[in-house]
Amino acid sequence: MARKKIREYDSKRLLKEHLKRIVGIDLQICSAQVTESTDFTELVKNEPWLSSTKLVVKPDMLFGKRGKSGLVALDLDMAQVAQFVKERLGVEVEMGGCKAPITTFIIEPFVPHDQEYYLSFVSERLGCTISFSECGGIEVEENWDKVKTIYLPAENPMTSDACAPLIATLPLEVRGKIDDFIKGVFAVFQDLDFTFLEMNPFSLVNGEPYPLDMRGELDDTAAFKNFKKWGNIEFPLPFGRVLSPTESFIHKLDEKTSASLKFTVLNPKGRIWTMVAGGGASVIYADTVGDLGYASELGNYAEYSGAPNEDEVLQYARVILDSATADPDGRKRALLIGGGIANFTDVAATFGGIIRALREKESKLKAARMHIYVRRGGPNYQRGLAKMRALGEELGIPFELRLLPTIPVAWWRTFKVSNGYLHENDA
Repeated sequence: MARKKIREYDSKRLLKEHLKRIVGIDLQICSAQVTESTDFTELVKNEPWLSSTKLVVKPDMLFGKRGKSGLVALDLDMAQVAQFVKERLGVEVEMGGCKAPITTFIIEPFVPHDQEYYLSFVSERLGCTISFSECGGIEVEENWDKVKTIYLPAENPMTSDACAPLIATLPLEVRGKIDDFIKGVFAVFQDLDFTFLEMNPFSLVNGEPYPLDMRGELDDTAAFKNFKKWGNIEFPLPFGRVLSPTESFIHKLDEKTSASLKFTVLNPKGRIWTMVAGGGASVIYADTVGDLGYASELGNYAEYSGAPNEDEVLQYARVILDSATADPDGRKRALLIGGGIANFTDVAATFGGIIRALREKESKLKAARMHIYVRRGGPNYQRGLAKMRALGEELGIPFELRLLPTIPVAWWRTFKVSNGYLHENDA
């Protein structure tokens, strides 16, 4: 499961739409999203409630404690909201040690309320943890001892009996309504493959549940079966994370393929670069570099898996090779082309795309004094490695190949850094 955070706007949109579809509860919530491209005149035309009620506005940027940070404005008219947004849109703020500009806001009706409740659902390996408190809002952490929690195994239905420990101390006149609400939200949580859903707080407005603040995460690997239910969903980057042009290119390539293509630049001036097949193997390679004392030299994290075709691998490899060979400084560099033992990926086919990219970048590889190390196992790996060996002889670039499908820790122990040069230790 891949837990991907979504914006509050989308969390509320999905809950409102599907709570009514699944259990017939019609949430009386409204929300509008504002970005740099928003035309306020057009927004009010499409959402007429914006001009007829007092409003709340806050950033929708995957960070919490917005109220405590002075980033929430209450009881405004639309003109005041527009002014609040214009003064802060694009302005860099620091939250949790990360700095980034605010690019997205959410606008909602201002709803006076008396009671604030806390509710959360967290997907676990074999079930779901559900938490509830009568003391929600910005002080919930200070009152965490008042949060009640149950664990619901995956095979058990969400019933009133299961929910009873959470709401046992509520007044009788609201207990039934909140019981129905918790069960309904849990049904949406399961149906849409949420992995996390939190309301802090929600309240009762005119006797009906009303989520005031929400956070949500979806299992993005379930997109194939939920794309119609989710609609035009966005998975924003974590706050403070900005993609470089090369990372953005791979990200867009990844979105267009059924395979997985990941690339993160860690150190643009690093001298050890990886192009690793398989999510687990890519982590092991990166960890091994760090364990052996060369974390500061690791240029990137990269992973390709899910049987990408040759053209996708070609485009992917071009980006990594351009990054790995940028700004040659005379010192040797290492490129690790490796992976785990593939189950269904044709190693020879994916190597075809890498070989084409290596040929294209021959001059850059030589200028960067690149040494290439290849290790791979799986269908047709012998043929793939033979092609790689022939390419090394053709290009005159140092190649070392490992035919046996074993983790190449021994290779790393042949490296040492001496006088600023990366070289093999023949001892």
